[in-house]
Amino acid sequence: MNQYFNPYNYQNNIDRINNQIGELENMKKQLQNSINQFQTPANLTQNFQLAPTRENMKYANSIDDVQKDVITGDTPYFSRDLSILWIKNIKGEIRTFELNEIVPRDEKDLQIELLQTQIDELRKGMVNNEQYFANDIEEQNATDTTESNATTRTTTKSTKSSGVSKVSRSKKE
Repeated sequence: MNQYFNPYNYQNNIDRINNQIGELENMKKQLQNSINQFQTPANLTQNFQLAPTRENMKYANSIDDVQKDVITGDTPYFSRDLSILWIKNIKGEIRTFELNEIVPRDEKDLQIELLQTQIDELRKGMVNNEQYFANDIEEQNATDTTESNATTRTTTKSTKSSGVSKVSRSKKE
């Protein structure tokens, strides 16, 4: 008993108990860390598709392919060359459209197109004028002759050109 009442032994006992408490606290921390590692769940995410998603567009080779396909909403189908568009609704009705590319034009393109149109109109006018003048010249140069045949009592009227031909105008003039 004496050893427990000894003040020097008291201090040793207190130090020994404190050391044991420290060791137990270290063991407690290690155990908590290992438990936390097992308890921390991995971040799991699951996506559930409750309804089918609507596709933005589909490709088809012909209207038969469009008719065969089962859909859940209005769906556009494009031909491979993007020239035809079919829109199929839930009832199975199909609408067909022809697609043309629209090329944006600026001010210069519009001016060029206007000038080309005017040139084409002028060319048509020149062709019409040349035909008009050619017919007029042929009528002016033609000579009428009348021949009578006394034995058969018939009259023949013929129109002959006087040898003037139409000369085409070159575009360089």
